[in-house]
Amino acid sequence: MIKFQLVSLDGVKFSDEVYEIIVPTMDGEIGVLPKHMPLISVAERGVISVRRKPNEPDDMMEHFAISGGAVIVSDDTLKVLVDEADHSDEISEEEAKEALEKAKKLKEEAKDQVSLEQAQKLMDRSAVRLQVAGLKRRGRRG
Repeated sequence: MIKFQLVSLDGVKFSDEVYEIIVPTMDGEIGVLPKHMPLISVAERGVISVRRKPNEPDDMMEHFAISGGAVIVSDDTLKVLVDEADHSDEISEEEAKEALEKAKKLKEEAKDQVSLEQAQKLMDRSAVRLQVAGLKRRGRRG
């Protein structure tokens, strides 16, 4: 088993021993299992998926929407430090859809580069939250 901690600016979002964690990084998704080599990487905005037991089916995995951050693996411990992290149970699919639509409107109405970039960040965040809500509804990875 590997000790997994997901820490956001709001505090510890997850801390437990698990079998496998799938993390979005700059180089693509990585799977972290027990005895993983030491690693420091950058987490990308996306979905973290957690498998608690070795034979647990994909539809039983837990999912978190995260903002970018840091990934640190050492001594059978994985720490992911991010600005934001939301468990699938904390995300309303309807609210995520509405937020995505609002962000798209903001992007269309943006009059300068700063507004455009802020709208794009909101779109990206809403899209990830919507993806995690969909995973919860369907009970599997996307």
